Amino acid sequence: MKIKDFGVEQWMNAWETKCTHNVAETCVYSLSLDELFELTGTDPQEFYGKISSRRFTYGDIEGSPAFLEGVSKLYRTVKPEHIIPTHGAAGANSLVLTTLVGPGDHVVSIMPTYQQLYSIPEMCGAKVDILHLDPAKHYHVDIAELEALVTDETKAICINNPDNPTGALLSTEELEAIVETARKHDAWLVCDEVYRLLTQEDVYPESAIDLYDKAVVTSSMSKVWSLAGIRLGWCITKSPELRHDLLSHRDYNLISCGMFDEAVAALALGHADKILERSRRIVRQNLAALEEWVNAEPHLSFVKPEAGTTALVYYDYDIDSYTFCTDMIKVSGALVTPGDCFEEPKSMRIGYAYSDNVADLKRGLAAISEYMRTLE
Repeated sequence: MKIKDFGVEQWMNAWETKCTHNVAETCVYSLSLDELFELTGTDPQEFYGKISSRRFTYGDIEGSPAFLEGVSKLYRTVKPEHIIPTHGAAGANSLVLTTLVGPGDHVVSIMPTYQQLYSIPEMCGAKVDILHLDPAKHYHVDIAELEALVTDETKAICINNPDNPTGALLSTEELEAIVETARKHDAWLVCDEVYRLLTQEDVYPESAIDLYDKAVVTSSMSKVWSLAGIRLGWCITKSPELRHDLLSHRDYNLISCGMFDEAVAALALGHADKILERSRRIVRQNLAALEEWVNAEPHLSFVKPEAGTTALVYYDYDIDSYTFCTDMIKVSGALVTPGDCFEEPKSMRIGYAYSDNVADLKRGLAAISEYMRTLE
């Protein structure tokens, strides 16, 4: 099967190791194991002693009990048996969409969002209708516009909450309205929740999985939990039939997710409150600095993110975003992601949580400003 080039990932592959300031990074400042041990009050020797005495088999094929229990506690109605471990959230999205969607199916996806949510269904032969999110509506889903696209033939509705790249956050009430649309047409609701719980205010909407039996949600240890290096994610469904199909499909490319990875994840999730406190502190202090910078730059504008780690920032220079961002890294060493990766011209996605030091973020933003001065 053919699939479109994955714009954002190919951009990062090309430039991530060649920059001075990685203002494209989407994870909250990543933890080292030493930092994780310190944050959780864990004795490293005790942790290593337990893992080093184990034979490195495939481990628990459907996930270690400690890891599954840790994930289940992030939701209101999820049980360990509803969870399927995957190779990151990218693996979870791929598994869910290639299992659910086939030739001739109808899928509705939002845009801008993570490209997997519309390009994978297209690859699978589905007809994909796009609901374009409007910055004038803060990139929130317009229920009337969604209703106009969804029919009784719709197999799945794909959303991202919080949204990447815009940082829009759908409330529980908005999610319930989307669920009602899906329920009315007996459609699956696929929700990428990789930035869930990472909000700017102390308001935390429900997960789609806690609102709808035909929801399928995906997430990972990468963004909120600052542990992208263990490459561990999950998808969740309450449908025994879909769970069977997901595991059957997973058998072809992923036997298990690794004993060490799941041990690290279980440790982190066992102290979720401490990591969330750290992550929220970083994104809230850093977004304040980003907002101040955008407001001070006359050629820039954005809709302030409500959650997540990314912002879609528009510029008014007469230059396409790939050229804009390529020249930027060559001139100033600052790496951002071209808006055209999300089919949003004359914009750039900025990742503002890549450092826990606001001064470091400001240096990265100053490097962007340095490049923009050359365009004036």
